[in-house]
Amino acid sequence: MKTPLVLCVVCTLVVLSVSGTAEQKLKNCNEVRAAYSSKGFNVNDVPNKGVNGAPLKVCPQGFSCCTVEMEEKLSQQSHSDMKAPVSRLSTNLQSTFKQKHDHFDKFFRELLKNAELSLHNMFVRTYGMMYVQNAELFKNFFEALTRYYVSGSAAVNLDSMLSDFWADLLERMFRLVNVQYEFSDAYMECVSRHTEQLQPFGDVPRKLRIQLTRAFVAARTFVRGLALMPEVVNKVSTVSASPSCVRAVMKMMYCPYCSGQVALKPCQNYCLNVMRGCLANQADLDTEWNNFLDAMLSLAERLEGPFNFESVMDPIDVKISEAIMNMQENSMQVSQKVFHGCGQPKSSMGFRTKRSVKETGFTGRFRPYSPDARPTTAAGTSLDRLTNDVKKKLKHAKKFWSTLPETVCAGERIAPGDECWNGTAKSRYESVVIGNGLANQVSNPDVDVDITKPDIVIRSQIAVLKEMTSWLKAAHSGNDISIDNGEDYEDGSGGEESGSGCDSPACDTGDIYFSTPPNPGKPKVNPVVVGRTSAGVASQGSMALALCGLALALLAPHLR
Repeated sequence: MKTPLVLCVVCTLVVLSVSGTAEQKLKNCNEVRAAYSSKGFNVNDVPNKGVNGAPLKVCPQGFSCCTVEMEEKLSQQSHSDMKAPVSRLSTNLQSTFKQKHDHFDKFFRELLKNAELSLHNMFVRTYGMMYVQNAELFKNFFEALTRYYVSGSAAVNLDSMLSDFWADLLERMFRLVNVQYEFSDAYMECVSRHTEQLQPFGDVPRKLRIQLTRAFVAARTFVRGLALMPEVVNKVSTVSASPSCVRAVMKMMYCPYCSGQVALKPCQNYCLNVMRGCLANQADLDTEWNNFLDAMLSLAERLEGPFNFESVMDPIDVKISEAIMNMQENSMQVSQKVFHGCGQPKSSMGFRTKRSVKETGFTGRFRPYSPDARPTTAAGTSLDRLTNDVKKKLKHAKKFWSTLPETVCAGERIAPGDECWNGTAKSRYESVVIGNGLANQVSNPDVDVDITKPDIVIRSQIAVLKEMTSWLKAAHSGNDISIDNGEDYEDGSGGEESGSGCDSPACDTGDIYFSTPPNPGKPKVNPVVVGRTSAGVASQGSMALALCGLALALLAPHLR
């Protein structure tokens, strides 16, 4: 009989001891005063000892070191305290992808500048004044490519621009080949209209059109995606917390002050429920955010492979030179077809050239570009290195919004186990942890959330992400739908049927017949006398030799 009696006495003493300690703390609110003032508040707001807490609106009523005025100030503080970790995480994410955007954008712009400079230097060195006199054609070509990269189809129709470039190049070269004639504008319009049928540059224009379209659409769309990420994060992270959220956070973080337990941290599951309620709208962004990131990752794979911007731009001068070589090889056939379709020019009886193949000094052969020798050309890096790095960051950013509560409710912000604040006392948190998203908050035990009123800002950003994802998917197939949203981007054609080459069987071999424009204008004969010549008609061979000099000069840097 003595054992139960002893146990009862011990239990009573423990209860009295704990009660006495809590009561002693409430009789002396010094710890609360110190903690409260450390937040920047006036220490005089805190009573010297516990007072009647009946007027309190958020924290448990009873004997308390808190007042209504303290509750209001601590509510404001709790809003800042909740916003701080979310803001820090969001700022880090914004900074990361702002930096990635700047790196990619700088890289692509420098590639364009380097490609233009490389072509210019090579042509000036090997072609001299003849190139300088026609340099604006190539300058305009690169300016148009840059405008397309920056502004897309709204600024430049890439197909039309490329067609015009090849037509203009054909016109200039046709005049050089047939220097013994003077052609009217109407006659040259006839030549230009049939550039695709003539195929003077072989298959280079068609292939280059496909490569440029895919590479530029992929590059500019990917950069737009990188630019969008910081914008979305900024707008979503600045969404204001609801009054019920602020109250819930204040209760979780500062109500322990009222009982004198300033060091007591919330239970983890309690914190999760509060933060999931506060960040319910943000969590609803997660699905479209992840879809967007998946589309970015897929397009990054394209940038590393068939849509590689670097592998298209680095050798573009060589590709244009190859086209000129094709024109040189086909010069006689092209001229014959033009004369047949647009009108036969009269030859000058006084024209004769003394030039020969020996005078060109050409004894080597064409050296094609090797992608294995692709240099690091821009921004001190390569596209492969940039994409490898950004893919890691994109993968890390997945589920950012849905995992925010777990990220916030970790480390020193919570107390492990059962020795934690559960919203009313230092004890285990019994409620079930609810799911993420607005719909799940109907059963949130700690935050009152109106699930019928989704946040407008976040809903608008969901729509923005959906649209950007559709552009990324289109770019993955080589199509730009950022302007024409009605274009079907799922066919995967990637512009393969486009190009200034002719794909029909009629374009294979044989004569090409095309309609002659009304009054195309018969070309005037432009007599050219080189030294002392005998009378005669200029041969087609002289045309080929003239163009040969042009092509070989352009290709000199790539000759062995």
